[in-house]
Amino acid sequence: MAMTMNGEVQLAAPREAVWAKLNDPEVLKACIPGCEELEKTEDNGFRATAKMKVGPVSARFKGKVNLSDLDPPNGYRISGEGEGGVAGFAKGGATVALTEKDGGTLLSYNVEAQIGGKLAQLGQRLINGAAKKLADEFFANFAKAVQG
Repeated sequence: MAMTMNGEVQLAAPREAVWAKLNDPEVLKACIPGCEELEKTEDNGFRATAKMKVGPVSARFKGKVNLSDLDPPNGYRISGEGEGGVAGFAKGGATVALTEKDGGTLLSYNVEAQIGGKLAQLGQRLINGAAKKLADEFFANFAKAVQG
């Protein structure tokens, strides 16, 4: 099952500060809902473990994320995949762009993902709702982290 999602968040911080936080594993770990482990790898990426619940399906996902098209402090492309055992898998990517706006930074994102396994059987509406909720929670946490 394929899914797309996009949005933007206005952050009250300079672009360089937002860029630094977007690349800081400690900040990201604290902001990602259900994240248990997040460590930087040598190859511009991260290894992560996160516990997620979508409807009746609960799983611990282990995954790897890579950053590419790095253009500091303007943005990057993030791509990765995660395995959740019997719950299924998720893989996909997102472009993240930072622009100066209203004395702060506008973060825009565009996500494309594919999911399979038990998760995909839950239905598009439930999956989209859960993904939107996770994104909203992440950006609310991230906004707090960026604004100190």
